[in-house]
Amino acid sequence: MTTLPAPASRRRRLTPGVAVRQVVLAVMGVIWLVPVYLLLANASKRPEVFGNYSIWQPGDFAGLFSNMADAWGRGRLSLGTLSTALYAITGPGLAVIIGAAAGFAIVAFRLRRGFFWFVLIFASSIFPLQMILMPLFIGYAQTGLYNSRIGMILVYTVIAVPFSAFVMRNFFSGIAHHVFEAAVMDGASPWRIFWRIYLPMSAPALVAIFILQATFIWNDLLLGLTLSQSETVRPVIAALSALQSTYGGSAMSTVLAGGLLVSLPTVVLFLATQRAFTRGLSLGQF
Repeated sequence: MTTLPAPASRRRRLTPGVAVRQVVLAVMGVIWLVPVYLLLANASKRPEVFGNYSIWQPGDFAGLFSNMADAWGRGRLSLGTLSTALYAITGPGLAVIIGAAAGFAIVAFRLRRGFFWFVLIFASSIFPLQMILMPLFIGYAQTGLYNSRIGMILVYTVIAVPFSAFVMRNFFSGIAHHVFEAAVMDGASPWRIFWRIYLPMSAPALVAIFILQATFIWNDLLLGLTLSQSETVRPVIAALSALQSTYGGSAMSTVLAGGLLVSLPTVVLFLATQRAFTRGLSLGQF
């Protein structure tokens, strides 16, 4: 049986605009991949021959794995990885629940001056983090939270709450208020409505917020250097930065290999949750 070709109207025509867009995207993709290639090429060079070759000339896989093992051992990255995994799971997990509760209260309860409370919560994120580092450090030192895992979880949670409240307030605004009223008429308490109806409906947005905040915490250096000191508390990026210090004494190829190693969890996280993350971005109205 012969298959007839699709009508011309149904075929995708490669217009000049589409062709230009594809070329621009391809060029941007290549530009984005250049730093990745330089990272891999220089992280795979053995420390003793690192300066003997051009930065564009790659090393070998044996050198890459050797540098990764050296960075993992000398930088105590295993301790930093465990601490950061704790912060990146607990902090965003608490923040999405608190932010969702705040958004639910503003939208479902139709609070008086609800927009004012929303702006008040979100306003805490408009100031640069560097402005509050000194009072934050003093407060942590006076209350005994400095260099403690509880203190790191607390600060990461507080920083993530405003953005979570912003997204969840926008998401809950798209849910008809009749849903809340019908649940109240059925005798459900506000707490039960929040946990059994609104939270399950907002699962994609919660996942997207969690991924973004977990990535921020994993890549954080400023708070890790300011509020932690010991190897068992400081995040993995702060531990990685110690490799390039005077006391670390590691070669640049070892530092680059360590940077590549600690970035793998976030890459795996995005690849594993790509569909849920994309859906959450669209539903959450970022």
